[in-house]
Amino acid sequence: MTDRRLLRFNGRVAHQSLRGTVDADTYTDGKRCVVTAPVADLCAEPGGARDRQLLRGAVFVDLDHEPGWVFGYAERDGYVGWVEMMDLYNPPLDPATHRIAVARSYGKTTPGLKVMGRVLPLPYGAVLPVTGGDDAWAQIAWRSGGVTDEVLFVPRQHLAPRDQREPDPVAVAERLLGTPYLWGGNSSFGIDCSGLVQIACHACGIDCPGDSDQQQAHFPAAPDATYQRGDLLFWRGHVAWVVDAHTLIHANAHHMAVAHEPIAAAIARIAAQGDGPVTHHARPPLHLAK
Repeated sequence: MTDRRLLRFNGRVAHQSLRGTVDADTYTDGKRCVVTAPVADLCAEPGGARDRQLLRGAVFVDLDHEPGWVFGYAERDGYVGWVEMMDLYNPPLDPATHRIAVARSYGKTTPGLKVMGRVLPLPYGAVLPVTGGDDAWAQIAWRSGGVTDEVLFVPRQHLAPRDQREPDPVAVAERLLGTPYLWGGNSSFGIDCSGLVQIACHACGIDCPGDSDQQQAHFPAAPDATYQRGDLLFWRGHVAWVVDAHTLIHANAHHMAVAHEPIAAAIARIAAQGDGPVTHHARPPLHLAK
């Protein structure tokens, strides 16, 4: 394994599974942490470029530290990198019971529509521990880094049980229409093409790696050349969901947003801008007929 994105080794400390494979000063099983920021950047190096992002409640395995930064990997997909220490907290925390099931929501320090309070934005897919509340407002336990615990309130209609799977990844992607394009983004505040694929797959219980080249290798080719809802089309460095036989949805820099586009027009436009033809037509395991 030489892919930096999956290699649990920073030149000094390695995961225990790499003993005998890489020469490290220290080998460790790591320590499980939880992302406490609404969205945390997963960077190639401390203070470096954003590779991907992790959402509130995601588990990150801590292997090593530098001042202000933690080296490790995301437990869900194995992506390796550095996260700011202030965005993580070591368990135990109250177990997450629910997830944000709308494109964007918020936690508020007070319940009620017309009661003022400090507001914290929350993205689609963030997981939260609901500890009480009423039919309108769910009470959640909130901790941010090492800050003292507090209580926030989230509109109950914006939540779904954490283990409740979505039936259609394309419908999830369409929930994020208009989300700004962000290189390396994984949230409904900013997302890129592979982030849109991963967030929709994870919502439906489909395992999915983080980057488009990894996704292309991961998902099997469609058994036929027809475009069916839930298929994926790949180009060099890009991926899109198929909505129907004539339409796709993707996060892209042309629109600087998540947008629908006719399949034929997208294929022609991407070829014209120098990024070549479709390189792979995949059909993920959860496929819905029209």
